[in-house]
Amino acid sequence: MEEIATERANNIIITVTEPQKIGEGMSSYVAYRVLSKTNMPIFNKHEFAVHRRFSDFLGLHEKMTEKYLRSGRIIPPAPEKSIVGTTKLKMSSTSSTENANGANTPSSVQSQFVERRRAALERFLNRVAQHPVLCIDPDFRQFLESEADLPKATSTSALSGAGVLRLFNKVGETVNKFTYRMDESDPWFEERSARIEALETCLRRLFGACESLANERRELGVRTHDAARACAALSGADPHAPLSRALSNLADLHEKIEHLRVEQANTDYYVLTEHIKDYLGLIGAIKDVFHERVKVFQNWQHAQMQLTKRRENKAKAELANRPDKIETASQEIIEWEAKVERGQQEFDQISRVIKKEVERWEEARLDELRTTLLRYLDEHMKHQAKSIRYWNAFLPEARAIK
Repeated sequence: MEEIATERANNIIITVTEPQKIGEGMSSYVAYRVLSKTNMPIFNKHEFAVHRRFSDFLGLHEKMTEKYLRSGRIIPPAPEKSIVGTTKLKMSSTSSTENANGANTPSSVQSQFVERRRAALERFLNRVAQHPVLCIDPDFRQFLESEADLPKATSTSALSGAGVLRLFNKVGETVNKFTYRMDESDPWFEERSARIEALETCLRRLFGACESLANERRELGVRTHDAARACAALSGADPHAPLSRALSNLADLHEKIEHLRVEQANTDYYVLTEHIKDYLGLIGAIKDVFHERVKVFQNWQHAQMQLTKRRENKAKAELANRPDKIETASQEIIEWEAKVERGQQEFDQISRVIKKEVERWEEARLDELRTTLLRYLDEHMKHQAKSIRYWNAFLPEARAIK
């Protein structure tokens, strides 16, 4: 499949909509409608829709990782599990509110949690869809097309036995990353590793600043609401009619500004902050494939050490004139020479694939970041234009006070 994949812009667009809570209590879950539109001939239709639960997305990511990470493919990260957020969502009532699409969703904080997860799932699927190899994977096509429920991915549960085992494996992998350092001989990897580390540091600082900005903007909206209530109360208590009318209009103005602040905070968070978090996840995926390359190098070096050891054993057997041991050592040498050759081939192959993957990611990153910044600026310019219109409309009321 990797041989027939071409470096083309895949014409497939995926939309994740209508998050809907199914069931009650801890056995409940949220299902999402996954709508796909494409003209790629490998799919049976040009447009199709299925319903998937969060664990299905995690199961897809796990399958992709098992099949392609060792070959050096960058697997787009799936949204992180949140035990606290998921538990609150499970214990909330399904009859609280309805979203714009008509699906039942929990209100306030829970609805924000669901929307953040929905947007992250949509970005995950579209990143997979734009990858020239991952997009033609049979499991990915089944995920998008099959109307039947997928087998439950129990291994994705954070509290399952498989989940605990996977956690221990991740801890072991992390320890291995810190304890083993490979003497890099390729200037390309040396330069890219340093660049990615610097980029990750800067993005983490930017993510923290943008997250604080969104929170402060929400707090500003709350304070604007307080100002609106105070102005409304004052307008009812002031006996001067023109001043009372102006204060009443000022209260209405602050209510409009309050909603505008909330919209601005959502723009800060959903348009910019979440995308920065996405890039941090992608950098983590890149570091994972770099580590896979180190593991392949370790296996290659281990095979070379074993080959050297077998050659030493043969030399000792020849000095001791032990024909039986000479024959055994010769056979082992042939086997380990083949392993060394395979190890070098695997290392060269994964190095080539990673270079191609990183270069493709860097090109896509520039386009995505440009699009994100332009959308972010456009949204804030619209917000500022609305704010100016609101204040200009109030100005005659203030001047009319006599």
